[in-house]
Amino acid sequence: MRVRRISTACAALAMASALLAPRAVRAQQRVLLPEGTVLTVTTDQRLNSASMRQGATFTTTVEDSVNVEGYTVIPAGSRIAGVVTFVRPATRNDSGVLGVEFDELRLAGGGAVAIEGKLTSTDPAERRQIDARGDSQVVLVGGRQGVGGVIGAIGAGQESDPVSGILGAIGAMLSEGSDVELPAGTPVAVQLERPVVLAAVGAPARRPDAFTIYTAAETIRAAQEALRSRGYYRGPIDGSLSDATQRALLAFQIDNRVLATGNLDGRTAELLGLDVGLAVALTPNEASYLRGLAEDLVARWRTSIGVTAGGRMDSRRLYEDSEVGLWFAFSAFADAAALYEQVVRTSGNVPGLAAAGAALVDSARNVDEAMVGMRIPARTQRSWDAVRQEMQILDPQYAAR
Repeated sequence: MRVRRISTACAALAMASALLAPRAVRAQQRVLLPEGTVLTVTTDQRLNSASMRQGATFTTTVEDSVNVEGYTVIPAGSRIAGVVTFVRPATRNDSGVLGVEFDELRLAGGGAVAIEGKLTSTDPAERRQIDARGDSQVVLVGGRQGVGGVIGAIGAGQESDPVSGILGAIGAMLSEGSDVELPAGTPVAVQLERPVVLAAVGAPARRPDAFTIYTAAETIRAAQEALRSRGYYRGPIDGSLSDATQRALLAFQIDNRVLATGNLDGRTAELLGLDVGLAVALTPNEASYLRGLAEDLVARWRTSIGVTAGGRMDSRRLYEDSEVGLWFAFSAFADAAALYEQVVRTSGNVPGLAAAGAALVDSARNVDEAMVGMRIPARTQRSWDAVRQEMQILDPQYAAR
């Protein structure tokens, strides 16, 4: 399995010129999913280097709908079929190795499209190792307790002995003699090695997320400019989703702690400040700011009522129920804000994100109720007012206490 960049470059450029302009996309309802796009899936069957044989087939499931320019092109529940290209069971001295590639996208609701896809990773450390080796075959190697397989890259000339080629880069992470063991339901990532043209389904999505991908030339150009201004990109501002552009996107995503794919997705567009018609929602940075406000509120109120950071209460003080109740309400909101930030940074499930926002607003209302009749220090009140402004972004109907 080898990346076919040279042979497909001209065809991809021609297809991109014809299909990526927004007007053409909307008129033809056909969308180009470019080479290099990363799709996250989960395995439908157990993958094991001790029992599988070369040529064996398997399937994976797309858990979240993939959108391009707001249009759904791969509905949730679609499957990506794969084939085992290399197997080496573990021995006493060597870890097991499993090589796979992906050859068909089976769309939910009917229809199938031939693809060329390779295994990759959304784990920052593994992805940097893969990208550092350039065009290479990516395999699973037995090891790393609790995961069942380390992703590594084989360079040119190492296909005859994959383990020896990988050990130099990730040998410290391997357990000799371990087979690859991935149970059904394990998340993996598939990277397209050539573009795929897909039919757009339905109206544009109203809430872009980690699975909304932007491919229009003017949007890529704006991203390149934003990445260059931040020191991530030094290539031409040409609107091409080149390898250099994807590497810059990946590095930016890793540094900002969002799902690292190298795709220009809704989360990344928000962080780069791009105007792509994003729906009203908290950005990852706003969610981080909110969490900081909430944690500060807990510390301020705890200190004002004489409680230590470890939770020890002042033995000389007569505590009122309302004081302790507000402390618990602030603490519960801070926990909810931290969880919301995690969801915003990593989830692409649109209904789930909406439900998380609603739950956070409910937690804020609990604080509002706990504050009724309380005398609140001015700085604490100002901090809570700032929180309430953020809640009104999530829910315009959020009311004052």
